[in-house]
Order: sequence, then structure tokens, then C-alpha cells
Amino acid sequence: MKRIKILVLILAAAVSGAVAQVNTPYSMYGYGIMSDRATSMQRQMGSVGYAMNSGRQINVMNPASYAAIDSLTFLFDIGADVSLLWQKDGEAKEHSTGGGLDYITMQFPICKFMGGSIGLLPYSSVGYAFGSDIQHGAKMNQGSGGINQAYIGVAGKVAGFSLGANIAYSFGTIRNDVFSTPQLQGQMLFEHIMQIRDWDINIGLQYTGKISRTESFVVGVTYSPKKSLHGKTWQTKQATSLDSKADTVAYMNMKGNYYTPTSLGVGLSYRHERSSRWMVEADYTFQQWSKAKYSPLYEIGMPDNMVFEGMQFNNRVKYALGGELVPKLRGNYFQRMAYRLGAYYTNDYLKIKGNSIREYGVTAGFGFNTPEGKTMINLGLEWKHRSATPNQLISENYLNITLGVNFNELWFWQRRLK
Repeated sequence: MKRIKILVLILAAAVSGAVAQVNTPYSMYGYGIMSDRATSMQRQMGSVGYAMNSGRQINVMNPASYAAIDSLTFLFDIGADVSLLWQKDGEAKEHSTGGGLDYITMQFPICKFMGGSIGLLPYSSVGYAFGSDIQHGAKMNQGSGGINQAYIGVAGKVAGFSLGANIAYSFGTIRNDVFSTPQLQGQMLFEHIMQIRDWDINIGLQYTGKISRTESFVVGVTYSPKKSLHGKTWQTKQATSLDSKADTVAYMNMKGNYYTPTSLGVGLSYRHERSSRWMVEADYTFQQWSKAKYSPLYEIGMPDNMVFEGMQFNNRVKYALGGELVPKLRGNYFQRMAYRLGAYYTNDYLKIKGNSIREYGVTAGFGFNTPEGKTMINLGLEWKHRSATPNQLISENYLNITLGVNFNELWFWQRRLK
């Protein structure tokens, strides 16, 4: 119970902390940059996970995987990352860094055929700051915030099938600010704020089949329905002098005006385990953002190009491939380490002035065993490129360093006293 209390305190502290962010102008649009619920280990494999159910690592991407946990095991996983970003806009170049807490999750057995999980994950993140000239003056854009999800999930298994669900509480505030500084006049601040307080559900199904004594495969599917977001959004306008107050010039309830999309994930994995262990997985993600309503506020007197000019939503499609190898299960330390590789390609949900946003990247990482038990330290690298097409707009290259610690404890094992 003492350990559980410590973990609950860590989770509570994480709720009040910031998730990992970098300075990218692409996060100015919509809900920001989307996350895929992947842990550090999964990010090292291209962020695959729909068909993963080892029981040794927490897999929030498909809640059906919780049923694979051993009845004596308690898992706790916390991850963070650091991002190095290189941006190019025409001849202009810029370098920045960012990062922070990425996620915190726990998984535990409920009974022999059921498992559960709770945790905190990022859904989206917003972080940018840049300036530009306007007629007879200057303008500064900056934004911050994002949407987080605190979730609880449960899964059960029977005859090779596992069924699970996550119910999440979505919360967060997104701020988009424009500082307008005309010549011979004082500076004005125009602020657009979205405050989300909502719930979400994600349903997962997995089937595990045996090919031979050493070979198996897993088919995984996840589904989230389209739903209206709850919360409120408003715009304010104020002079930036010390004695000025903000005037609310527009207000809207988000229900019925802002939606999250229908989402579908499909994965297939193959696993071989004898003296060594290796597995590969391929995933496909489809999110129907083109049918998700987004009704931005416009008000007379606000800058026309504040944050919404030329923005549309595309369907988000992602392809991912990844694998893991443990060369020798009973070998020396380096032979018992996990070696991981992955790659992915994403057609993102944003379309800006007729240009679709695309991402692709390659990943690699290692799983380091700790001497005292099954706890594993996951350290990885990710290179990612983001740009628009057909016009490139801003070109971004990322080098992400990910670190996750997966605690694997036999907390429910009772020693016999002699």
C-alpha cells in the first residue's frame, strides 16, 4: 500500500505538470500536434502497438492488451523526451529545443483473466512563437497548452480473444495570442482560448493465434467513435498597458461546434521465441477528421488571419512498421538487451492554404535490463521530418531523445514464513 500511495502522488503531480512540447508553428492550427498514445518502447519501434500484448510492457494504444498481464505482476511506466528542432522557411533557419514529461501509466491484474490500467497521456500539444511585419507595424503570434487525457481501462480474455476499453477524461486549455503593434499606436493583444473538459472512449480487440510452439501472431483492432467536445471557447481583446482590462468580444460553448473524429487502428504482429526472441509489427491508423466539425470564432475587429486563415481538416492516415530483437534470452548482458527499429509515414489532419501536412521518420532504441529484476530502461532516438505539400511552407527536422522506465514488480506475491 505504501508503494501504491507513492505512485498515486507521482500521478497527481504529473497531472499538474506540462507535457513535452517544442516550438512549431504547425501547432497553431486546430488542436495542435496530435499524439498516438505510444510509450517510449513503442516509439522506438515506429509507434506500433495495436497488435502488441507481451504483458511485460504497458500498451495503451490497444486496451485489449491489459488482459495479457500476469496475475502477480504490477507494471509502472513513466516517460519523458527531449526534442532538438531545425526549421527552415525559405532562406531563414532556426534551431530550438523542447521537451518534458511525456506520459505516466500503471497496469495491474484484476483476476486471472482480467487486467486494468490507469494513467496520464498527451492527446495534443501547442507551442509556438514567431513574429512578422504587417502594414504600418508588426505582429507577434504565440501559443501554448494542449489536451491531456487521464484514463482508466480494463480488459478480459477468453479462448485467444481479448477485449478491452479505455475511458478517458480529456482536459486542457489552448491559448492562441496575437500581439499587434501598429506604428504610432499602443500594442493590442488578441487572445483566442479553448478550455476542454470532456470524456473519450477507446475500444480494443485482439486475437492471439499459435503457429507452432515457438511462433505466434496477434491481430489487433481499436475503435473510437466521433463525438462532440465539451467545454467553452472565447476571444478577448485588450491594450497591453498596465491599467487595461481584457474585453470578451466573442463566446461559444464547444458542444455541437467542435468534434473529435471517428478513429480506427489495425495491426498485425508476428512473434518468435526460443533461445532468442524477436517480433515485428505493422500498423495502420485512420482518423476521419474531414467529418469532424470545427467552428472557430470570428469577430469584427479581430485580425482576419489570427489563427484560422486557410485552415481545413484532412483525414489523418498513418502507416507504421517496427520490430524488436533479444539475441539470447540466457546470454550475457548485451545479448539479453532488447534492440529495436521502426519507421512511419503520416498524412496529418491539417490542411493549410491548400497544402497538406506530412510527416515521416525512423526510430531506434535499446531496452536495458536492471540487475535487481525485470525492470527495464528504454532509451531511444527518433528522426522526424515535417513539411507541407505541394508548397513546402516551413520545413522541420526533429531529433527526439526518448527515455522511459518500465518498473515490473511482483507486488502481489505473498512470501511464506517458515
